[in-house]
Amino acid sequence: MCRSIKTLREPFVPAVTPAAIDAAALQYVRKISGFRAPAAHNAAAFDAAVAAVAAATRTLLDDLVVKGGTTPARREGRAPS
Repeated sequence: MCRSIKTLREPFVPAVTPAAIDAAALQYVRKISGFRAPAAHNAAAFDAAVAAVAAATRTLLDDLVVKGGTTPARREGRAPS
């Protein structure tokens, strides 16, 4: 499916930017909806879906623990508990 969406986790990328997450969310919603840009009457639903996918992506990436990678606590600059 979405071949242009890049992997956004370690070790594939050292740090994920908010712009990269938003771009991946937009690409995903475009693919699922079949619209590159929604009609005016669908814009609110389209934008809400992009925001929801981006938020879910941030949560997933924040919570993932990759073997050999940093833990969520280390990514945030805290000492692991």
